[in-house]
Amino acid sequence: MQTKPNSSSKNPGHNIPRRHFLTSVAALGAALTLPAAVQGFEPHKGRLKQGVCGGVFGGAKLSFDEKCAELAKLGVYGVDLVGPDAFPTLKKHGLIPTMVPGGSGIKDGINDKKNHAKIEKDLRAAIDAAAEAGAPNVILLAGDRKGITDEEGLDNSILFLNAVKKQAEDKNITLCIELLNSKVNHPGYMADSTAWGVKMCKAVDSPRVKLLYDIYHMQIMEGDIIRTIRDNIKYIGHFHTAGNPGRHEFDEKQELNYVAIAKAIADTGFTGFLSHEYTPTHDPLPTLEKMLKICEV
Repeated sequence: MQTKPNSSSKNPGHNIPRRHFLTSVAALGAALTLPAAVQGFEPHKGRLKQGVCGGVFGGAKLSFDEKCAELAKLGVYGVDLVGPDAFPTLKKHGLIPTMVPGGSGIKDGINDKKNHAKIEKDLRAAIDAAAEAGAPNVILLAGDRKGITDEEGLDNSILFLNAVKKQAEDKNITLCIELLNSKVNHPGYMADSTAWGVKMCKAVDSPRVKLLYDIYHMQIMEGDIIRTIRDNIKYIGHFHTAGNPGRHEFDEKQELNYVAIAKAIADTGFTGFLSHEYTPTHDPLPTLEKMLKICEV
């Protein structure tokens, strides 16, 4: 996931910080339940369900409605990191909110008990809103270390997740804790290794608590992407993509082979979403079409 190109990026077409769930859900009603498709919508070919984050549009001067229309033409399933104010527009175009913000932040997350009360309130509202809209996932962030040991932060995260997992299970919503790199983009972030995240998931022991495995971030921290995915797919609920170095589209200038990575993910039988979260260096729409094609395996 990105706060790209820095940690303050916004949701596509909106004025809401992507890491925070600031929209009231009171106005959501049954009419917002999203259809599986609308007339004329055809999912992109391939074994993986592909979504996007708002950054793939770069500086394109399109409204959120226009962006959704373009995504529908390309067969994209939905958009990550948007709240309830975006749901009607997604529904209009046969798209879904593939990842809903859950109230935590990169700096202040679930690894610190002092954040738990506020995050829990926002998260419970996000779970209800996501379920109402047919969204599959809600995102959570571990938070920065800030003097907290990894062991203490792990225990605090497990405590928080155990307190909220039943609601997620009852609503069929997967809570996805994102893995980010602490080497380049987010110094101090605690959930910066697959091993830490998997240990957390095992301790919570819920089919609705998994990891958001950001391929870009984990390439920086660990490498060995395909083997790690294969060995831990049980604990991965969602993927983000981008090229490394640079966090741009994947091309001959970077080191990740997304054809092989996408095939490896599909071969595991993964049924969740792979969402693109790069910042384009070329015309956004042709670039996105090219990225979708690369991951069409």
